[in-house]
Amino acid sequence: MDTPIEHRNEPQGDAPQPSSTSSSLSISASSGRLDGRPVIVTGAAAGIGAAIARRLADEGAVVGLIDRHLDVGDVAAELGGCHAVADLTDDTALRVAFDELLDELGGCWLLVNNAGRFLKRSLLDTSLDEWDAVQRLNVRACVATIQAVAPTMIAAGAGRIVNQASMAAKLGTPGESAYAASKAALVALSRIAAQELGPFGITVNAVCPGYVLTELGAESRDDATIASWTAASPLGRLATPDDVAATVAHLASDDASYITGQALNVTGGMCTW
Repeated sequence: MDTPIEHRNEPQGDAPQPSSTSSSLSISASSGRLDGRPVIVTGAAAGIGAAIARRLADEGAVVGLIDRHLDVGDVAAELGGCHAVADLTDDTALRVAFDELLDELGGCWLLVNNAGRFLKRSLLDTSLDEWDAVQRLNVRACVATIQAVAPTMIAAGAGRIVNQASMAAKLGTPGESAYAASKAALVALSRIAAQELGPFGITVNAVCPGYVLTELGAESRDDATIASWTAASPLGRLATPDDVAATVAHLASDDASYITGQALNVTGGMCTW
């Protein structure tokens, strides 16, 4: 049965104006692989984005978080970071938010494009407006965020960009045409950006999670569906947000300095290419 659009970082009514609640950010010593490195994570108010932010903070990163939901401020406060509230489909709001965070953080070592929108609807029943809404956040906003941070990374001579794609980019199922197409586009974007930004010491990769039980897409699944997904994994379980966060943390670290232009599966063996 078709279900309505579900989303992170999309406006409902009047979207709040972008703002940052921390007036100054002190970078303290830590003992992780990302000691003192500034990172920006989009769609970080809950779910996978919040898990990524927490893992990066555990690794010593200084976090700047963006989401349209006000709850992102709570996550940032928990982690001693800063945040901005913004609708990433609004070009002006996106740029203002990134300018604020780049100024507050003093740069950006890692950008994680995690904000995303999901649509479960048959191709013939998908309106063009619905199609455009998915592409606007899942692809277009990622182009804008990369354009916002890349000059800072180029000036620093190094950086990391991780784009949150999906197993749907490789193994999409019926009803996922808009979503799968957007994630496939993000994989292609990551591959080309890696080629263009590599000479400046910047790596760009996509992460392709399999089934992760978060609020995104919750209304499109039931117990039987979850059981069938679980059975499809050789590991006999679905992914957790922490599984995805660990992969992002690795790509952000010096251990992954020679990995770029890849679409890494975090699928428990459900997808092997």
